[in-house]
Amino acid sequence: MLYQSENIQADWVKQGIVELIFNAKGSINKLDTKTVAMLSEALTVLEATPGLKGVILRSEKPAFIVGADITEFLSLFDAPEEELTQWLHFSNQIFSRLEDLPVPTVSAINGYALGGGCECVLATDFRIASPDLRIGLPETKLGIMPGFGGSVRLPRLIGVDNALEIITAGKDVDAQTALQNGLIQAIVPLENLKESAISLIEQAIEGKIDWKAARHPKTAPLRLTELEHKMSFSVAKGMVMKVAGPHYPAPITAVKTIEKAAFLNRDEALALETENFVKLTRTDVAKALVGIFLNDQYVKNITKKRHAELPKQAAVLGAGIMGGGISYQSALKGIPVVMKDINQKSLELGMNEALSLLQKRQEKGRMSAVDMAKTLASIQPTLNYASVSDADVIVEAVVENPKVKATVLAETEALLADNAILASNTSTIPISLLAKSLKRPENFCGMHFFNPVHRMPLVEIIKGEKTSEETINRIVSYASKMGKTPIIVNDCPGFFVNRVLFPYFAGFSLLLRDGADFITIDKVMEKVFGWPMGPAYLLDVVGIDTANHAQAVMAQGFPDRMGTIERDAIALLYEQQRYGQKNNHGFYNYLVDKRGKKQKSVDGQIQTLIQQHAGKTQEFSQDAIIARMMIPMINEVIRCLDEGIIASPAEADIALVYGLGFPPFRGGVFRYLDTIGLAQFVADAQQYASLGPLYQIPESLKQKAQRNETYYPRPAKVDVNIRELA
Repeated sequence: MLYQSENIQADWVKQGIVELIFNAKGSINKLDTKTVAMLSEALTVLEATPGLKGVILRSEKPAFIVGADITEFLSLFDAPEEELTQWLHFSNQIFSRLEDLPVPTVSAINGYALGGGCECVLATDFRIASPDLRIGLPETKLGIMPGFGGSVRLPRLIGVDNALEIITAGKDVDAQTALQNGLIQAIVPLENLKESAISLIEQAIEGKIDWKAARHPKTAPLRLTELEHKMSFSVAKGMVMKVAGPHYPAPITAVKTIEKAAFLNRDEALALETENFVKLTRTDVAKALVGIFLNDQYVKNITKKRHAELPKQAAVLGAGIMGGGISYQSALKGIPVVMKDINQKSLELGMNEALSLLQKRQEKGRMSAVDMAKTLASIQPTLNYASVSDADVIVEAVVENPKVKATVLAETEALLADNAILASNTSTIPISLLAKSLKRPENFCGMHFFNPVHRMPLVEIIKGEKTSEETINRIVSYASKMGKTPIIVNDCPGFFVNRVLFPYFAGFSLLLRDGADFITIDKVMEKVFGWPMGPAYLLDVVGIDTANHAQAVMAQGFPDRMGTIERDAIALLYEQQRYGQKNNHGFYNYLVDKRGKKQKSVDGQIQTLIQQHAGKTQEFSQDAIIARMMIPMINEVIRCLDEGIIASPAEADIALVYGLGFPPFRGGVFRYLDTIGLAQFVADAQQYASLGPLYQIPESLKQKAQRNETYYPRPAKVDVNIRELA
């Protein structure tokens, strides 16, 4: 053995040829700080090895290298700028040493080669891969850009346009695409991968393949004419700004870095990449997006621990758009479903919803016609109650009325086996209240989907007073199988997501009462704070009638904070039968365009109506609008954590981002609070305390602010000292 360490080994595979093997102790290979240091040690050995003629990089794991260890990122981002720059320079020298070995090199890639794994193989002369390859650079999704030479080598290998598409979108590509754009040289069956790599190296050693010619473009400036340079980067910058917008600086930074580096040699370009990478790590956006990734992994681990037997047969009570969406999602993921309703038209609407979604998948090439037909056939519409009797899991999705739901649930329970699970897709009604009509309340919980079901990743799993852990485990497993992210919450009116949403709407109504313009509020909350929809537009999409009903439930559940106010805008529009997109009149008017999408406009009638209803018209600053909108939501989120409605800041922030569209670049309420500082938030919020109970800061937050605490642990030092590595 030429070299052996915890994660990397190197030894002769044939006379003159060494294989450098990534083989970490765990189940996957990561390019963490330790592995980078070990790669440096291995290269030092290879550089001093007599008789070396070629090097093969490969993996002993099911995937080559899945990327960097993201659990280290926040600690690395927290390191002093000079120290991080020094470590990146050190790391890039390692990959350049690999690239500069005086012998041909080839990467034999199986499975994933992402992030640092992709950048590692870019440093070799040739790359061959198994058919299951997924290769790419996802860094911009985490608020950063490639930092191990990806922005330098990829454009020089596959061209600027192809590289920009991968880097700015943070995407990965399959084997066939990688072969077509020149990222790999061949696709080889997995069982032949090692021997094919040896054969390729032997041909290079014998001079049949010019490995020096393959290497040269990666170390030289880009071969672009002035016109090509201008065209490529002008188009790219325009497209990136349109898609990413001003809140996500990483994609446009990557474009500008590649543009500026186009006429530089490798080492100069790497220095520029490092400079801009470090700048991005200083941003709150990068910390927020990495935080979301880590929170998502935390939630997935909770789901794995709650693994239980999946249902063989599901049922949905109540068709229509919601019932059809739930049925589609279940059938799509391989669990057949009975869709039951009392109305034939509702059944047809539900089946048409499922059919429409399946057709869109087929049109996009994500499903064959045969699979589409099979999936649709696994949804059984019925008017007959008896058809649900064989279901293991039944999701009730009828009208949001406690008496109707209780009746339907009790009637259904009488038909089911003793171990069948009942779940209600209620959005506000307490589960423990609905459970009173059941004989087996331990088999009952909430399963709150968000609309549209096929797009929204979150499902709230609500545990009632008598819900068993087995029931929660089975519903969590079912939700996960459906491709959703389940978050377990305890029972209360509105549960977690809607409980914290309605204080936000209350803040909106108070602003309108005090004379603010709803169009201005929407613009500020969308363009400045970053919500996908402002509150007026969101209410129109939800439905003013639905919001008015839910608001009444919340007022009954939390009368001190959420009781109705005088001159409430939601109640006003409801009285005027302006229900939003449902009847094309709400805060905005709606017309269907040529693509079938509803486009909003404003009429004078709504402006006059609100002005007559509200106080004297006045202007508010952007900061005041944001504060008055967000303080009620933030306070309620904290109360939910204090009361145990939500178990952790991580789960709360994932629920907010996945369920409400809380701006990902802010990371969720708790990440947002940590970013601006708890003491700063308390000081700012106290200015609005006179507005009422929703604006009263929870005592727990005041105490944490006084102790200079955070909701997330402050980043720990990485295990390997950066200065020692460098």
